[in-house]
Amino acid sequence: MKPPQEIVDILEKLKKADFEAFVVGGCVRDLLLGVKPKDWDITTNAKPEEIQKLFPENFYDNNFGTVTIITKSNDESVKQVQITPYRTEETYTDKRHPDKITFGSKIEDDLARRDFTINALALDLGIKNQELGAWRIIDLFDGQNDLKNKIIRAVGEPDQRFNEDALRLVRAVRFATELGFEIESKTLEAIKKAAPNLQMISKERIKDELIKIIISERAKEGILLLKDTGLLHYIIPELEQGLGVTQNKHHIYTVFDHNIYSLGYAAEFGFNLEVRLAALLHDVGKPRAKKGDGPEATFYGHDVVGAKMTAQILERLKFSREIIEKVVTLVRYHLFYYDVGQVTMPAVRRLVNKVGPDNIKGLVNLRIAERKGSGVPKAKPYRLRHFEFMVEKALHEPISVKDLKVSGYDVMNNLGIQPGPKVGLLLDALMNEVLDDPKRNKKEYLLKRLLGLGKLSEGKLKELAKEGELKIGESEERWEEEVKKKHYVK
Repeated sequence: MKPPQEIVDILEKLKKADFEAFVVGGCVRDLLLGVKPKDWDITTNAKPEEIQKLFPENFYDNNFGTVTIITKSNDESVKQVQITPYRTEETYTDKRHPDKITFGSKIEDDLARRDFTINALALDLGIKNQELGAWRIIDLFDGQNDLKNKIIRAVGEPDQRFNEDALRLVRAVRFATELGFEIESKTLEAIKKAAPNLQMISKERIKDELIKIIISERAKEGILLLKDTGLLHYIIPELEQGLGVTQNKHHIYTVFDHNIYSLGYAAEFGFNLEVRLAALLHDVGKPRAKKGDGPEATFYGHDVVGAKMTAQILERLKFSREIIEKVVTLVRYHLFYYDVGQVTMPAVRRLVNKVGPDNIKGLVNLRIAERKGSGVPKAKPYRLRHFEFMVEKALHEPISVKDLKVSGYDVMNNLGIQPGPKVGLLLDALMNEVLDDPKRNKKEYLLKRLLGLGKLSEGKLKELAKEGELKIGESEERWEEEVKKKHYVK
């Protein structure tokens, strides 16, 4: 892989103005891993005002010297490119921000302030538009070797790195999760030691890192690593209440393990963020609702308790109102009962009304994830497939005259007749024709056809209307058979 031409052009423009310039950070890491970077960062010895002068299309509104320049690229990753002057940072009293930033003169100083060796890499412009091998890689902390060996290692002294910005504690876990890397032992011990410092970080920043862990393919491993490092205690301590809490004869795992495995399967099946969050939290209320012990233990009301706890957890972590409402709904109704032949269509409609049509698919996916997370072999048994069929049937709008492009008012207005049975017969007759050929369902055609139908006798209209009713019935039967085949039910 190679940096795109827009990046080459920016570097060249800086160098022609007698400044140093390097591609730096995560985009270099991604390039070396053969992954397309999501965004690009450049560092230089030019000051913010000098950068702005070279690139007039820009915006600059931060305390770190970063100037974001606007390109005319169609590539989302390079529509905006951040250019930051070399800088060094002094003490971090609040464990979040440097007390003082000083613009530096050497790339070495800039790389030394970065978090992990795999992110402390810089690329120097080589032969224009050539492959990556033509570029000079600046690697002061053996980051390339750590990439090769799949290791997350802090730059320099781990204790110092994590005391500078405690969010790096979670970032280490996030990178290990996303990349499938191991955290180097000294770095790992420093994370465990500094875990309480996470309390000084804003919930919004923690949430952003947590989301990246949960939407990764290795979400389960990520949450387990948060637990093993002590970080989970400062993010979702409620989950730890399930550690060692046994269930009953219907479960082979503890509450904590079941939640974690359910998340793992939600990730494996590619379910969305809301379903993954619900899978992780769906049984969070069980430890508080548990009565008794052993095979006959009960957890009555844990769905209600868990929904309230889920709302508190997600609100504390500053998730959006939309996400909170979806996840809380899934947790609240994850115990929905369905047995073929016992649950009626009105009962299914009531559940759809409670959950909302937009959440039904998520509810089914949550049931799939939590079933697999319980250790059962079949993720989607017959009764769940039948439930999906019943839901689709409940949501289906039967074919009727309301689908016509004309109304009863159009019939009366165009034929000059009064309200009465004839209006309905004429609409049914039009429906008969549209069922024969759906292309006829156009207002212009139907109004023209009304003129001819209006001259027919009442007996003939009744005959045509009856034909329409029979065709609607046949169409509905065909639809139901197709949906049954789709869900593999009888």
